Amino acid sequence: MKKHKFKLLRQGILYDAIGMTTAFIPGIGPFLDIFWAPYAAKKMTDMYQGNTGKIAAAIVFIEEILPFTDFVPTFTLMWIYTFVFAPAPKSAMQTIEVEVNE
Repeated sequence: MKKHKFKLLRQGILYDAIGMTTAFIPGIGPFLDIFWAPYAAKKMTDMYQGNTGKIAAAIVFIEEILPFTDFVPTFTLMWIYTFVFAPAPKSAMQTIEVEVNE
């Protein structure tokens, strides 16, 4: 689990760096976001399952498609939310039946 946790962090930092580089390419950078935004959203849903992954994918898509927002590290922020701030999943309660002989 710990290896998977830090693999997600490394991937997130890489995707954030790629997303930020388009802001520094004069002229064609904003047009590259048209291709990068859907790809980043897909990667977000691949990395984080469930509703939180879908919400994060929508946020990263909007963040990447809007001009002047490329500096926001959405993937890294999602990792921090998932592994630092999100409540731990509750374990399912197990019922054990006990038979009493009298």
